[in-house]
Amino acid sequence: MQPHEFWQEIHPPSTFDGQPAEGHLGFYPAEFEDGRQLLLPIRELADGEHALASLIINQAGFAVEDALCAGLAEKVRAFAPEVVVGLPTLGLTLARGTARKLEHSRYVPLGTSRKFWYREDLSVPMTSITSPDQLKRLYLDPRMLPLIENRRVLLVDDVISSGRSIAAALELLSLCGVRPFVIGAAMLQTDAWRDKLAAISPEWPERVVGVLRTPRLKRTASGGWAPVF
Repeated sequence: MQPHEFWQEIHPPSTFDGQPAEGHLGFYPAEFEDGRQLLLPIRELADGEHALASLIINQAGFAVEDALCAGLAEKVRAFAPEVVVGLPTLGLTLARGTARKLEHSRYVPLGTSRKFWYREDLSVPMTSITSPDQLKRLYLDPRMLPLIENRRVLLVDDVISSGRSIAAALELLSLCGVRPFVIGAAMLQTDAWRDKLAAISPEWPERVVGVLRTPRLKRTASGGWAPVF
């Protein structure tokens, strides 16, 4: 596939082999719970021996974006969230769409761009697996505080991988006196995030839900990529 062709279409169940003998070549077919498949490009890591399946939701076709938002809304509906809080940058697309699927009238975006009326005591440092060398600060607009105080909060990011971004958001919300009821993502990328969140509180890994799950991949002898469980 050409790079621009990823994330534009959802395929019927079993369209692509989920465990090819030679390993995955070029793409990984992530599956929805009903078996539908979404092709994700494989990104080789610096060690040359491992890779990850990548999802960039703001480049997705609208039908794919809609399916991911609908899938997350269904998974969190039992938690009865009253407000959706989204992580920048890519998590905002998912948070907005999920809030609409839950029939909310708005959502609350966190940000990394400081406005002059923001307060430093309502911010925390943040890095992510895709930008490990870029130390940013995560902010909550003080005007948004009344929307999340004493509410059942759903915290949303596009992909949860190392858990660093979610951990920063949990710290920021804690400064606001807010403890989310549930954390949601379009994709849970490996299980590396579990230890990071468990170190904050043992309950957190059990309060995380994702529409898609993808494993860490290891290069095979034939040059493909096989899941590492």
